Amino acid sequence: MSEAEPMVDEFDTVAWWTASAVEELGEDHALPAACRGSGSPAGLDWLATSMGLEPGMRLLDSGAGVGGPAEYVARGYGVRPVLAEPMEGACRAAVRLFDHPTTVADGLRLPFADETFDAAWSLGVLCTIEDKRTYLEELRRSVVPGGAVGLLVYTRGVESLPDQPEGNSFPSRSELLDHLAATGLTVVAETPLADVPATPDDWDQAATEVEQVVERDHRDDERWQRAESQQETIVGLIRDELVVGLLLTCRRSDTATPR
Repeated sequence: MSEAEPMVDEFDTVAWWTASAVEELGEDHALPAACRGSGSPAGLDWLATSMGLEPGMRLLDSGAGVGGPAEYVARGYGVRPVLAEPMEGACRAAVRLFDHPTTVADGLRLPFADETFDAAWSLGVLCTIEDKRTYLEELRRSVVPGGAVGLLVYTRGVESLPDQPEGNSFPSRSELLDHLAATGLTVVAETPLADVPATPDDWDQAATEVEQVVERDHRDDERWQRAESQQETIVGLIRDELVVGLLLTCRRSDTATPR
């Protein structure tokens, strides 16, 4: 993952501030705030169902952020998640909020043996990675043969973007499919994120209240300002349909297309 300042600000510093804001507002704010930017509950349900997540399954969440999606499927589907996240602040926040097994780890070099997990997912992370094939190969390597790999990927809907957020490298849909085929991941289900039901109003409200506390306490901090500017750019690209979120479920196949 790029170490560009806005990325560190958003996924490390602001992540830790988010956990502190949740502590002030109450536990009921934890899950909505920690799932912000990782798809609606309906999107997570779509992935969990299409991946065939069941009680007791070992799920790797690579690039887990503060752990909201992992907690969501732990509660709703009984899986046993393990979080891998390169930003130390996000890892500390995830442990503080939900206390699942969490390791500071780069998704390009996961510290797990082959076939450790029944399934894996990575939500909103691939567009921050330059070496997408190595990242996908690590996900594939980590799951058992035939295991499911779920993805939320923000894809480029045009040849070039008017604004390129620092630290992001959005693939086109065709480029994404090429990367998946080359790394031995077969797509079995796909849907645009916009086609699943939106986040419920009460979730949005709880997440917004957390963001307001973070802003109240840190709006004069350059790190908050950089993260906010980065987020505004990405939201604008999605609103204008220049960047499109895709949910995909893949299965680990026996072979990969040569590079």
